Amino acid sequence: MRAIVIHAARDLRIEDHPEEAPGPGQLRLRLATGGVCGSDLHYYNHGGFGAVRLKEPMILGHEVSARVEEVGPGVTGFAPGQLVAVSPSRPCGTCRYCLEGLPNQCLNMRFYGSAMPFPHIQGAFREVLVADVAQCVDATGLTPGEAAMAEPLAVTLHATTRAGTMLGKRVLVTGCGPIGVLSILAARRAGAAEIVATDLSDFTLSLARKVGADRVINTGTEPDALAAYAEGKGHFDVLYECTGVAAALAGGIAALRPRGVILQLGLGGDMSLPMMAITAKELDLRGSFRFHAEFATGVALMRAGLIDVKPLITHTVPLASAEDAFRVASDRSQAMKAQISFAD
Repeated sequence: MRAIVIHAARDLRIEDHPEEAPGPGQLRLRLATGGVCGSDLHYYNHGGFGAVRLKEPMILGHEVSARVEEVGPGVTGFAPGQLVAVSPSRPCGTCRYCLEGLPNQCLNMRFYGSAMPFPHIQGAFREVLVADVAQCVDATGLTPGEAAMAEPLAVTLHATTRAGTMLGKRVLVTGCGPIGVLSILAARRAGAAEIVATDLSDFTLSLARKVGADRVINTGTEPDALAAYAEGKGHFDVLYECTGVAAALAGGIAALRPRGVILQLGLGGDMSLPMMAITAKELDLRGSFRFHAEFATGVALMRAGLIDVKPLITHTVPLASAEDAFRVASDRSQAMKAQISFAD
């Protein structure tokens, strides 16, 4: 089978890898669609991010959908040809954090396409994938592209649960890449009354508006537009910070009202914090990392028509041209979510 393998920055190869047979409690899957994530782009463009660096060739990918090809011993509820969304989250279930109900903090997590541990955890961008039943969620009724969006949607649903009650809240989203735009969808579904989104790209802001933002601000052409929201100690109750950029975080904090909540999703490395403002306004800074149970919730919301991710899918390329997906996904003036079709 063919797989998409990163060897170093800008060294992406399509290579042959051996196929596996499903064991008890597993499914053999024929990949349908894979989405290029921000972390995939970090590996492709820079060979890693922060302290996480490639130390060996690694199959990329963790946003995937697939069709069941073979059912392993003891598996029920799945049949050949069935479309599934495949969760990349594979906690051990036995460490202290798993037992405390925090599987996303698992000490032995085997998250697809991650260079955090060594040897690296190989990813899901391969024509044939063997997965545990617990990873697979029925996606009947969705397109393969929609089903592959379950992973980034789950990231934002997890962040939304970290925020607490969202009903009637005023929300600011800084950074309108896929996670930022999906945060808009998640916050609105949870009951947010007002959503303002900021970015430097008019293209991504147009999609933020399309999925439901009440106002969008290009902070490159309107650098002072957020200042009005800082009057009277701030306006917003919740900040989804999706850039990982210190300037965006500082601007968002200024616009938060006292006892507001900061949800930090953007991973841009370590940065300085305006601690005086955080302390004086009694703000809550809450990290949000990955997800677990929210994956199935996201699929259910999409199948019920309660969240529509289709506007985010801007490009789909065949496996043979996979590197084109990485190139176009790096251009925020024209791409939101670039996907790779493994069925072509």
